[in-house]
Parts: sequence; structure tokens; C-alpha cells
Amino acid sequence: MGRGPLIAVGALVLLYAVLSHYSNSVSDAKGLAVGLSIGPLLLICLALVFRWAGRLPALLAAVVVATLLYRYLPALEKHYEWLDLVQQCGVYALLAAGFGRSLLPGKVPLCAQLAIKMHGALAPVEIRYMRHATLAWMAFYLALVAAIIILFLSAPVNIWSLFVNFAIYGLILLMVLGDHWLRRKLLPPRPSGGMLGIIQRTLIG
Repeated sequence: MGRGPLIAVGALVLLYAVLSHYSNSVSDAKGLAVGLSIGPLLLICLALVFRWAGRLPALLAAVVVATLLYRYLPALEKHYEWLDLVQQCGVYALLAAGFGRSLLPGKVPLCAQLAIKMHGALAPVEIRYMRHATLAWMAFYLALVAAIIILFLSAPVNIWSLFVNFAIYGLILLMVLGDHWLRRKLLPPRPSGGMLGIIQRTLIG
């Protein structure tokens, strides 16, 4: 991904987080909250239908979805916070499942897959580290799911919204920096400078 698309993705994520927090904090924005909670998932599902089945089935699916949303929008608005909870937990649970699945026998740990794409063949010590790193990322995302549920059940919705829309990204950044620090400390240096070097070159050339 080049610099422009990367910046655009970052801007969209920030815009989504701001709108999501706004919709959770203002009582008159329940319709926006519903749209932000289920909109991305519906778009992904419709895109998959279009890719796998073609234009006509995707159009029919879109009509059915629009009809159901129109029919059940009041009920969805009434329970919008639960939709947001399911979406937030679902995203991080899927990430945890992706890391965990790559640890099964016969699979290549996900961190190792990414490292191989960036650096090529890995040394045995690097392969061992990548397996432990993959396990750590899986545990991290599972911990996020648990924290999301606990805060949802115990804290005001605006505090929960601040956590899921902003604080989580800070925690992920800390996890990335910790992983980078451990790699520099435990693994032989790479000419590319690691993940942070790649990100820096993408942003500033």
C-alpha cells in the first residue's frame, strides 16, 4: 500500500471512530449508530455476494437487506448499543481466531507469514520467536474482547465508546512497539529495519 492509500485508510478509521463515539454519546443519533454498527458488515457481505454470485444476486440481496432495515429499524435503534458490542467483539475475535488458527499443526504462524513476505527465509531463532509472537497477539485480541464486554456491562456507554473507538488503537500501538522492541533485542538485525522501518518509508518515502 502506497503513502496516499495508507493515509486515506487512516483518515477513514479516524472519521469512523469520531462518528461512532458521537452516535454513542448523543441520544438523537441512534440511526447513525445503527448504520455505523451494521453498515460495514453489510457492505462486506454484499461485496462477497457480488464477487461469488454476480450482479443480479447482489442486487437482490441489497433489496432484501434494505427492506429488512426499513421494517426493523425502530427495533434496531432501540438496541443499537448491542449491535455495536457484537461488531466490536466480532472484529477482535476474528483477529484472535486468525492468529490462533495459524498456530495449528501444519500451519505457518501468522507473524512468520508476514515476516517471510517482508524479509524472505527466516532463521530458526526467528521462526521460534514468530510462533511466540503469534500466540501473544492472539492472547492480546482475546483480552481486548474480554475488556470490551466487561466495560460494556459495568461502565457508562460514553466511557465504553471512548475505549472501543480510541483507547484500543493506543493499546494496539503499544503492542506493536513492544513487539518491535523485543525483535530488536532478541533477533538478529534486518537491513530493512523491521516493521517500523517499512511504515516510515511508506509515509515519508
